[in-house]
Amino acid sequence: MKIGLFTDTYYPQINGLATSVLMLNQNLRAMGHQVYVFTTTDPDAPEGEENVYRLPSMPFLADRRMGIFYHPRLARFVRRLDLDLIHIHSEFALGVFGRYMARELDLPVIHTMHTIYEDYTHYLTKRFPMFDSLAKAIARRLTVDFCNFADQVIVPTEKMELLLLSYGVHENITAIPTGIDLARFRPGRFSDAEVQEARKELGIEPQEKVLLFIGRVAEEKNIQELLYSLQPYLRDREDVKFVLVGDGQDRQRLEALAEALGMMDKTLFAGSRFWDEIGKYYQAGDVFVNTSQSEAQGLTYIEAMAAGLPVVAKADKCLDGVLLEGVNGYSFVDKDGMARALDKLLYDDLERERLSKGAMETAERFSAQEYASRIAEEYEKLLSFVLNTMPA
Repeated sequence: MKIGLFTDTYYPQINGLATSVLMLNQNLRAMGHQVYVFTTTDPDAPEGEENVYRLPSMPFLADRRMGIFYHPRLARFVRRLDLDLIHIHSEFALGVFGRYMARELDLPVIHTMHTIYEDYTHYLTKRFPMFDSLAKAIARRLTVDFCNFADQVIVPTEKMELLLLSYGVHENITAIPTGIDLARFRPGRFSDAEVQEARKELGIEPQEKVLLFIGRVAEEKNIQELLYSLQPYLRDREDVKFVLVGDGQDRQRLEALAEALGMMDKTLFAGSRFWDEIGKYYQAGDVFVNTSQSEAQGLTYIEAMAAGLPVVAKADKCLDGVLLEGVNGYSFVDKDGMARALDKLLYDDLERERLSKGAMETAERFSAQEYASRIAEEYEKLLSFVLNTMPA
């Protein structure tokens, strides 16, 4: 098949969406398909990318970029490609460009909904909170418009499928968990010496146990609740530290909160790390902790599991089928439940080893290869349907 992927977010940007499209591109090509990626320019983009075409763009909302909505030269190029279908991964400029080309060329369209936008409207309305309800309504309307334009909608979880149906999206929705490159995170990719050096660099003593958060340090990640919940736990356990690897707009506020809570001696804000080495930092931890309620799927949970870390997370529908109680981690609803779960894992080596094994086994279901294979099946089903409904 000849496939066009349209996305505003792509490598070298480091986030779940960019990684998802990169993995999809690589694995579809490995299966023998011809894939063309249309995305935004990026000052750090590598030279000589094969079949990656970038539209002029500018920075937008921290680590994201906003491209132009149409480019005549690239539009002429798309017309010559003779694509079989278009797969859109954005609701912004490149998504609009993909829709335009699909309509002009009468091509089938698959749209993957990666983000629940109403959870992110605070970025736009922070200075004018009275408009947040309106912004959320617009976000829902944008979502419905893009999804109902497509012939098929892909979502990463049933949680998002039910949400889209509640918005008024048509019922052509399929939940396919996003895959990751498991090899990046598996124990053994980095030597014990490299992991110990990473712990030393982070300021962790050899005897200390590490509660780890890796991800964007942003308001929607609900790290504030994590700090409040961990404050009494860390106070009463001298051998435990909380390490946050990642950066974002909320870091300064959260550092001030940790200072006010008297936690800075037990809390390490490590900042961002190179993507190729992130597996080493997962392996520097003992337990992965998270209280986010805004995840579409929660790829960092799966990355942590692939690295052998049990997960302790606040209960959320997005973790159905990912966090398996007593198999690869524990969920909680309050700080007392969190403390009980952490104690089970940090102070019982056999329990931690058992759940570590369960975590790695669970992660195998979320390989990038499996994801690409299931997406390709959706492509084939859609093309078969289009062929069978064409007039004789």
